[in-house]
Amino acid sequence: MPDIQRDATQHDELLKQLLMARGPGGQEDEVREICLHAMSPLCDETWVDPAGNVVGLIRGRRESSEPKHAVRVMAHMDEIAMVVKCIDDDGTLRVTALGGANPVNFGMCPVDILGDQNIMPGVLSFGSMHATQNAPQGADVMSGNVHWNDVHVVTRASKDTLRAHGVRPGTRVVLSRHWREPFRVGDAIAAHFLDDRAPIAAVIEAAHQLSQRRDDLACDAYFVFTTLEEECNAGAMYASATLPGDTTIAVEVGPVMAEYGTQLSIDPIINTGDQKGYYTRTVVASLAAAAERCGYTPQYVLLVDFASDASAVLSNGSSARAGCISIPTENTHGYELILDGAIQACSASLCEYLATC
Repeated sequence: MPDIQRDATQHDELLKQLLMARGPGGQEDEVREICLHAMSPLCDETWVDPAGNVVGLIRGRRESSEPKHAVRVMAHMDEIAMVVKCIDDDGTLRVTALGGANPVNFGMCPVDILGDQNIMPGVLSFGSMHATQNAPQGADVMSGNVHWNDVHVVTRASKDTLRAHGVRPGTRVVLSRHWREPFRVGDAIAAHFLDDRAPIAAVIEAAHQLSQRRDDLACDAYFVFTTLEEECNAGAMYASATLPGDTTIAVEVGPVMAEYGTQLSIDPIINTGDQKGYYTRTVVASLAAAAERCGYTPQYVLLVDFASDASAVLSNGSSARAGCISIPTENTHGYELILDGAIQACSASLCEYLATC
């Protein structure tokens, strides 16, 4: 296939912008703005739906004897985060998980508190490491078995000050931009929130490639950047219920684990099923064949402890067929790492699938 990938510097800059953007579930505004800006020049139409999803449409132009159909490609904008449960009298925040987060995913770190009026700084704390096992929190910290009731956010602000800035129960708390910079590790890039920022970058690149192959495209391709995937897949369910199409493809990170037989490489992971059900056999085969035509060796996997937007809409009956292609990723839901070229391998495979499905 001809090399239609854009300059690596552009890829790196887009990924950095996405990683630096804060996007807790239900408050993905910063990520949404980047997706809209990137997709608008590539698509025939681009809009934000009532659920907050960004949708871009590339219409197919190729004549076909078959009735024209549509495919929905989904990558989620939200990240694992925290949400304020209550505020102590001294201004300390008690938080719990937003999405599939555990305290170990963040560690003791700087956080941004996304108040209704202003963003405030804080520090996620497990308490002193010099604690003893005489206290419940000390026992958990010493054993490494830290739970959300063992942690708190130090704000150094009064309850009145926090209230004035719009900090309240339900306020999102995210990893500070201070710790969001991507980190180079040899031939790999590491950062928090490559889930799902790397797949977003892959979908944007696939749309760029597909926009140059409109004459090859027989279907209409809807690119959907979804909200609330980590919590309940609400954005995907709304899009699946309101957009044309009977096939949904999720673009995700794929865990690199001996348990699943996956390896850290650029070869895309093709999911065959997860905790919400098994993906459609014909879609799985077509995604794998597309990756092979692009020169990659697809990694088939059955992910028991995993779910995606595609499996969610397949399980609730709002999509007739579904598949999932993933970027091999170390430390999923932690400080994640992917190889150089993995995003491009995913985007090339996805574009080939769409152009030939």
